Amino acid sequence: MNRKQCEITDPEQIAKILSKATIGRLATVDAGNYPYITPVNFVYYQNNIYFHCAAKGEKLENIKRNTKVCFQVDIPLAYLDAGFTNHTSPCNLHQFYHCVILRGRARVVAEEQLKTDALNALVEKHERGGLLKKVQADMADYKACEVVEIHPERISAKSDLAQGKSTRVKAQIAAYLRQRNRPGDLETIREMGMDGLSCDRLQQD
Repeated sequence: MNRKQCEITDPEQIAKILSKATIGRLATVDAGNYPYITPVNFVYYQNNIYFHCAAKGEKLENIKRNTKVCFQVDIPLAYLDAGFTNHTSPCNLHQFYHCVILRGRARVVAEEQLKTDALNALVEKHERGGLLKKVQADMADYKACEVVEIHPERISAKSDLAQGKSTRVKAQIAAYLRQRNRPGDLETIREMGMDGLSCDRLQQD
């Protein structure tokens, strides 16, 4: 991996990104050996990825032929624009983000209890404690959908949060983002660990 300072190896941090992201991109191989990428709602549950889909479709046909898949999620954070450096070079532009890439094997879940549990975990993730009924096997739509499980064999993850920059430079970035205050700016400051740093401390670094 390039930029090793951005690499994430802690399983808890990886799980946090997977739990926070709502859309993942599933890559399968089609009948012509081309990659086929599909965005899906998903849940990271019991160390596996689960998503639901129609009972028929291209991604299911691809999985039946070849169970090897790749699954990717990203969480874009702040975009550092030219206003930060007042420099005209595009090389100074930068995007902060979290990203996880997972390689593994996919299968259609045949076990009724696991299918039910995975669907309920998926609903809970996206509804965040809503008032919906629990998914049950006797529901009309239950039999009309399939649940796919991806069991990870390799996981890589990165967070680009100005690692390797001095505390002073990070503070300058944080001050710029705080003043700009676009969507994602304050979250980026928190993720960088700069939200609680005092001005006196910055002057000493």
